Amino acid sequence: MLERLQKILSQAGIASRREAEGIITAGRVAVNGVVVTELGTKADPAKARITVDGKPVLLEVAKVYILLYKPTGYMTTLKDPEGRPVVTDLLKGVKERVYPVGRLDYNTEGLLLLTNDGELANGLMHPRHEVEKEYLVKIRGKASQEQIRCLAAGVDLEEGKTAPAKVRMEHESEKNSWLAITIHEGRYRQVRRMCEAVSLSVVRLKRARYGFLDLGELRPGEYRLLTVVEVERLRVLSR
Repeated sequence: MLERLQKILSQAGIASRREAEGIITAGRVAVNGVVVTELGTKADPAKARITVDGKPVLLEVAKVYILLYKPTGYMTTLKDPEGRPVVTDLLKGVKERVYPVGRLDYNTEGLLLLTNDGELANGLMHPRHEVEKEYLVKIRGKASQEQIRCLAAGVDLEEGKTAPAKVRMEHESEKNSWLAITIHEGRYRQVRRMCEAVSLSVVRLKRARYGFLDLGELRPGEYRLLTVVEVERLRVLSR
């Protein structure tokens, strides 16, 4: 059956669909020996010989689902042009090529999913599914009720107003406040930018929950495989 090349690469665990588009337009994909750069190109993976960088694309790949406690100081990419550590460096013993579901920036820690199941990853990241992500945010100084109200109502960013969020005060001291902020969007550095928009200075940012999943007993740099039940629950979220 004919499928778009980016879907085939995603199903094979090569990359997410979005990343696959870049691989195609960069001229790294060939079908039956002919380089393809058009994103609308389709092929039948059962009949055509599809390669990426000269290596055959195989669809029969064992699916792997990982929950990682990302520490600060790691890039949520497979490679970094500046040579900084990447999250897959932490996955000792994982032979399959997996990639992150969404991103956490270099200075953000917390829960990160990685998989080679492109269809599931694509579904979870699609805006229409509104998967909740809860962040614990350490703020310099005290957050006022008005600032909390503004965060919850949505704040204006360059690309438009954010959707309403769930915000609560977790802990407060003379020097710092800890806020729990739950969002379902996936904008670039969203929580940091939301806080900056209401004049709050972020000292530490940690993603504590993704959908129904939390970090449990994991420590920074540790990971575990998801259970069959957890994977099925994620599939429900992604539909």
